Amino acid sequence: MPDHATSSHVAVQYQLDRLAMLSPGADVLGLERIAALLTRLGDPHLSMPPVFHVAGTNGKGSTCAFLRAAIEAAGLSVHVYSSPHLVRFNERIRVAGRLIDDDALAGLLAQVLDIADDIRPSFFEVTTAAAFLAFARTPAAATIVEVGLGGRLDATNVIVAPVVTGIAALGVDHESFLGRGAVTIAGEKAGIAKARVPLVTMNYPRRSADRIAQIAAAAGAPVLARGRDWHSETARSTMRYADPGFSIVTHRPRLIGAHQSRNLALAIAMLRHQGALAVPEAAYRAAADWAQWPARMQRLSPGPLTGLLPDGSELWLDGAHNPSAAAPVARALRGIARGRPVTLVLGMLANKDAPAVLRLLSSSVGRVVAVPVPGHEHHDPAILAGLAHDLGVETMLAESVEAALACVKTAGVVLIAGSLYLAGSALVANEELPI
Repeated sequence: MPDHATSSHVAVQYQLDRLAMLSPGADVLGLERIAALLTRLGDPHLSMPPVFHVAGTNGKGSTCAFLRAAIEAAGLSVHVYSSPHLVRFNERIRVAGRLIDDDALAGLLAQVLDIADDIRPSFFEVTTAAAFLAFARTPAAATIVEVGLGGRLDATNVIVAPVVTGIAALGVDHESFLGRGAVTIAGEKAGIAKARVPLVTMNYPRRSADRIAQIAAAAGAPVLARGRDWHSETARSTMRYADPGFSIVTHRPRLIGAHQSRNLALAIAMLRHQGALAVPEAAYRAAADWAQWPARMQRLSPGPLTGLLPDGSELWLDGAHNPSAAAPVARALRGIARGRPVTLVLGMLANKDAPAVLRLLSSSVGRVVAVPVPGHEHHDPAILAGLAHDLGVETMLAESVEAALACVKTAGVVLIAGSLYLAGSALVANEELPI
């Protein structure tokens, strides 16, 4: 099944099955197919409410969550398109504040697939077209669109005139699609830049920043960079954002980790540098407290999985699957542990850089239990365990997350990490829906 999407709703599953037969079965970058689809559908992307377009290697989903929280705190309705989903495909499409319902989703997928045969679009292109159809047909104050892969050739980049664009944290991932090296990938992300539309960025190493500036200049987009055009700093319990003529102090976000304060600041900077919506200061403060983004350093509530651990244990979940995501997770984990023993339950997809992720996480854990990622191509758990052993970490193998948790005999902190698909399975197993 493309992108591992299934549904308990018969009509939605029928359309997903149709898509599985039609789709090339892999990510295929380029704008020709999505443009052809949208033309046949009446170009709904030209009729959506004002668009906030967000790219990045890591943090773009959290940035979108902060944008949504702030806009809704201002009393406005907002559409959101994000990926991937954790449990239900519907998580990807939020229409005027609510997850799309199954009947509407089935109808939209059918409409797209009915005109798509000779175009042979990818899974993501079909779902993007379906989302844009939903957004064009329903009134809202704004639309938040998260880039799927890269930026320049991502299907979402058919958006012609967003009100602001943003790039979250950069790192190295998906090199087979985006090219090798951080600078090349930075240029691909910057491909969402549009003429006269502000491009709001984090601060990056000089060569990556220079590449973004080059791409933005060619597009005619002004760049507003953290550390130059806007600033943020994090204290023990607060985050301060400032740009010329404006500053605000919020609580540190409820989402765990100093990197989430930077993502909140990026969202505020994007809202500050667009002219379509009026967002009061109180909404920025509310975003810090209200924003939720499941499986990003999320502590699981009492349930079947937590019940497998010794009394007094904490079970956490994070989908970190590349080095730039693993680094802040390692820092956050040290703060959470406070000297207690830490066990990492790790399963990683085959196309991810397992050695680099383990190098970063190993300094914060005492033991690694390697597991498979069911239904997906993944690193052999024995190889993961070998990598962890070479780093001086105690290792074990387990056939499942449940079996891994049953191995923990001492109260402490347990983190399930390495794959968003594994995180989604853990949420289901612990009877916690992500939305």
